[in-house]
Amino acid sequence: MQKTDFLVIGSGIAGLTYALKMANRFPDKKILVMTKATADETNTKYAQGGIAVVNDPEHDSFEKHIEDTLVAGDGLCNREIVEIVVKEGPERVKEIIDWGARFDKEEDGDYKRGKEGGHSEFRILHHKDVTGKEMERALLDAVAKQKNIEFVKHCFVVDILTQHHLGYLVSKATPDVECYGVYVLNLETNKIEKILSKITLLATGGNGQVYRTTTNPSIATGDGIAMTYRAKGRIENMEFIQFHPTALYEAGVTGQAFLITEAVRGDGGILRNKHGEAFMERYDERKDLAPRDIVARAIDSEMKKTGTEHVWLDCRHFGKEKFTEHFPNIYEKCLSIGIDITKSMIPVAPAAHYSCGGIKTDEWGRSSIRNLYACGECASTGLHGANRLASNSLLEAMVFAHRCFADAAEKIAAVSFRENIPDWNAQGTSEPKEMILITQSLKELQLVMSDYVGIVRNDIRLQRAMRRLDLLWAETEELYKSSAVSPQLLELRSMITVGYLIVKGAGFRKESRGLHYNTDYPGKSHLVQNIVL
Repeated sequence: MQKTDFLVIGSGIAGLTYALKMANRFPDKKILVMTKATADETNTKYAQGGIAVVNDPEHDSFEKHIEDTLVAGDGLCNREIVEIVVKEGPERVKEIIDWGARFDKEEDGDYKRGKEGGHSEFRILHHKDVTGKEMERALLDAVAKQKNIEFVKHCFVVDILTQHHLGYLVSKATPDVECYGVYVLNLETNKIEKILSKITLLATGGNGQVYRTTTNPSIATGDGIAMTYRAKGRIENMEFIQFHPTALYEAGVTGQAFLITEAVRGDGGILRNKHGEAFMERYDERKDLAPRDIVARAIDSEMKKTGTEHVWLDCRHFGKEKFTEHFPNIYEKCLSIGIDITKSMIPVAPAAHYSCGGIKTDEWGRSSIRNLYACGECASTGLHGANRLASNSLLEAMVFAHRCFADAAEKIAAVSFRENIPDWNAQGTSEPKEMILITQSLKELQLVMSDYVGIVRNDIRLQRAMRRLDLLWAETEELYKSSAVSPQLLELRSMITVGYLIVKGAGFRKESRGLHYNTDYPGKSHLVQNIVL
């Protein structure tokens, strides 16, 4: 058993920002950061485009950024939260610059600012096409200098500890459900350990691996959302899964797809169909810079019309020098598979990218479970509504990491450890005899979600998906009860839960709004509401 004052689950921009602030505020308290892979293997690392922030008052304003965010969110954003994030954003960006993050600059020393879909102004700060990786590097360097932050790598959190583990019946209606820490599978010892914490932050990232093709790394399996739901915490708006319009298409490749950042279109990249036609003008007056939900549906429509598995992104007019200055990573990747962007177009197709829903939080990042906070992609703060505006995610993570820190710092003195939590009981379990029971279920899940709960949905597809998920859930729970736990089994369990929540939310939403498009309900309902599960 371990004890820590502050437990942080996840080492992306949200978790590290929070941990760093806590370490500076409380040099005598212990901060434990847990990750199931290495410290830098996070969704943050793969964020290419940049961070949206108003820091050019001559050409931009808070009001413009707020309005762009509200328009993209299609009526479901919480305006108060949007204003908080946009207005507090510049200070948070200044902090990460002070911690060492380097954003590209013009020759006169001013920052280079990009423009992406849905933005009315050039406001995206970036570091070439590896912005997230650069921000992660700066944070890890700053964290390494703190003596009271301990990293625990290769550990898989199994469950959140609540009154349930003390023998009480806990339901959604139970008032004051409390978090006391977690059970965690130590992958080095293969033992389940107990970690008690006064305050716990979930910064576990997204859930793109629920789909067959995603821009997310293999670790993005929705664990934080799933364990919060099992602990009877509130989950919100899971039906809004953002498909990035332009992932690199490679025939036969599934799993993590290489992202072609929206900034390429911001710099003038043009989407074309198999006939070479620039088709976006048929779908939206903003053409290639329409919000992501519109662009992804347009590409999906063109692919179905022409019977192709991808469209093309035309960057031939850029010139090599311009492209490689801003997008060196993309240039090298394309070249490695035989595509010279100065001569050939890039094959692209939509891929699951970002979850706009997640653990329901308030304006301070508090979940519905006491002493449990959530921020970053696993949280539903009210910022994104039905569709996230490009490059708002890194900004949201930093703003809410600060807000979680500020609130938890005030509460820590009144919180004590709950000592009488029982140890993990593995009695009656054995090693699974066949891994195919897990791997095949995962393939089935990803097929079901991709084929039935993708960019375009309808009631029959959703009903089929739910029936198949019910069966997968029953089989996996039976396996979970009889088997010694493994990372593969735990991730499968998380992904089935997340898949269920996506389908359940989609089934409840009898309209088409933002990222949720149901051909049985093509219009918007007059009742604008969040789906809370």
